[in-house]
Amino acid sequence: QVKLVESGGGLVQTGGSLRLSCAASGRPFNNYPMGWFRQAPGKEREYVAVSTWSGGSIYYTDSVKGRFTISRDNAKNTMYLQMNSLKPEDTAVYYCAAATLCSGYACYAVDTYEFWGQGTQVTVSS
Repeated sequence: QVKLVESGGGLVQTGGSLRLSCAASGRPFNNYPMGWFRQAPGKEREYVAVSTWSGGSIYYTDSVKGRFTISRDNAKNTMYLQMNSLKPEDTAVYYCAAATLCSGYACYAVDTYEFWGQGTQVTVSS
């Protein structure tokens, strides 16, 4: 059974940092696309950062470029999201997700991802 568990969320002031972790179990994910998504109240879930496979292509949504970094530790089957210079508009529930495969723009789409964690709340105060 595939399972993804996020941790590391919390409350931080504007300009602060957090590191989210996503521990995967049930299969080795090093060759699968994985990503971070977020959903703010009243908004649709959106992609934040995607790593198509270990050491492969990495994509960031424009609003987090230069501030967030996605990484993977294959030995630990864990994915991370380092978030720096946080802003109030980053406040959301953050989810990690994994897919069997993706290509092109499909890698940014929520529907592409079959496996999801339960989410972790990130709140940035102004």
